[in-house]
Amino acid sequence: MLVKTYCAAVNGLDVTTITIEVSLTNGVMYHFTGLGDEAVKEGRNRIAAAMQYNGFKFPHADITVNMAPADLRKEGSSFDLPLAIAFLAANGSIQSDLLGQFMMVGELSLDGTLQPIKGALPIAMRARKENFKGLIVPKQNVREAAVVNRLEVYGMESMVEVIQFLTGAQAFEPTVIDTRKEFYENQYHFDLDFSDVRGQENVKRALEVAAAGGHNLIMVGPPGSGKSMMAKRLPSILPPLTLTESLETTQIHSVAGKLGAGSSLIAQRPFRAPHHTISEVALVGGGATPQPGEITLAHNGVLFCDELPEFNKSTLEVLRQPLEDRKIVISRAKYSVEFPCNFMFVASMNPCPCGYYGDPTHSCVCTPGQIQRYMNKISGPLLDRIDIQCEITPVPFKDISKAQPGEPSESIRERVMKARTIQSERFKHFKGVYSNAQMSERMIHQFAEPDQAGVDMLRMAMEKLSLSARAYNRILKVARTIADLESCEHVLSNHLAEAISYRNLDRGDWAER
Repeated sequence: MLVKTYCAAVNGLDVTTITIEVSLTNGVMYHFTGLGDEAVKEGRNRIAAAMQYNGFKFPHADITVNMAPADLRKEGSSFDLPLAIAFLAANGSIQSDLLGQFMMVGELSLDGTLQPIKGALPIAMRARKENFKGLIVPKQNVREAAVVNRLEVYGMESMVEVIQFLTGAQAFEPTVIDTRKEFYENQYHFDLDFSDVRGQENVKRALEVAAAGGHNLIMVGPPGSGKSMMAKRLPSILPPLTLTESLETTQIHSVAGKLGAGSSLIAQRPFRAPHHTISEVALVGGGATPQPGEITLAHNGVLFCDELPEFNKSTLEVLRQPLEDRKIVISRAKYSVEFPCNFMFVASMNPCPCGYYGDPTHSCVCTPGQIQRYMNKISGPLLDRIDIQCEITPVPFKDISKAQPGEPSESIRERVMKARTIQSERFKHFKGVYSNAQMSERMIHQFAEPDQAGVDMLRMAMEKLSLSARAYNRILKVARTIADLESCEHVLSNHLAEAISYRNLDRGDWAER
């Protein structure tokens, strides 16, 4: 007897519908075709134990299993459930007319309970695209998959429940989630707020400008000056995710298995802070089974690298292309996958090996040569992709104790959103451009060209401060954002002056002050 069930395989962010065909004939052999990995093949033993535990017999016959398309590699344990149902239907243990209407995924325990799987959301999106009536997933994944509308999603706890549903022995209700309501309710609940930051007004201003224009930023300052504290609060002032961005972000985290049990849509921009010992593959993605890296998990959010010079230099260099292209293509002998990575890059570092160069309360013991070598750990091409370079000095205790609570994130976010609205209108005819940080050279000349007084100021700054030529476009981009924050149509001299102040690391005499 030949039976077909349906499931899905996730490769990168792409999902392919898999047809599982099981044929029983006289004999005792077990044949498996379809490029399943070891976890897929081991599923036979899990299925046999689960059947026996729940009172079913594993077929005693010549079994041929094919997973079509046969030339696509299948990986993972999510094929256990559709395989088990196909075995039972082929053996005559269950009768159901629903096998062709539902896609199903799930890993089986030896007692038949279902374990959560990765990629439930993109699988649900594929099931709707293929016009399946519904999707059966483990209970832990049901809220994640149920955000896809026009698809019946059933969360099951065990193989027995799935059998009862398919045979009509027991009625189950699909899980329904008000996606928009849940999404908008959770957008503005932040645990961290800029009102906790006392002092450091110049740094908060730099972060506001960075958030308003989507600019990359690096903070340089002694230990304890508040670099990490302020970076962690950056998502609270970024524009809220749109529903489309949220779905895209949730899909990435679903494939990576980073969504907690019972999670639905991600409502806030992600903030990823990898440790400096991270490898290149963990940062950009890949591996034997292609998985998103940290830069993709930060898509539509923030990637924060604390103590930037401590990262392996070759690891940092792999960031250069993704920062420009906002996508990463991983090509290996057996596969090629593309992951999106449109993120804000925020970094922090000490100004020297001892950490106290420029600190008014501590003496630096480093020589100018040591400071320069330390700074040179960050390559010029990478630094070229960072628009805002901000120096930080610690706030003295007497000022901390007297300072009033800082401006709340909500107020800063309103100004940021207003500036982003201006940019959305400006770039509405340019595909893939949403913020000032993404402007090309032609667009810079069109939207951020300074007047003659501004040109004279730029010339003077580049000559007096020994600024490199690469700083020119960055200064104009940042100046355009500062003008947007003031709702000013043209880039003025005061906007350029502030933008120039954010290029400290480009100064030729930075380590000799």
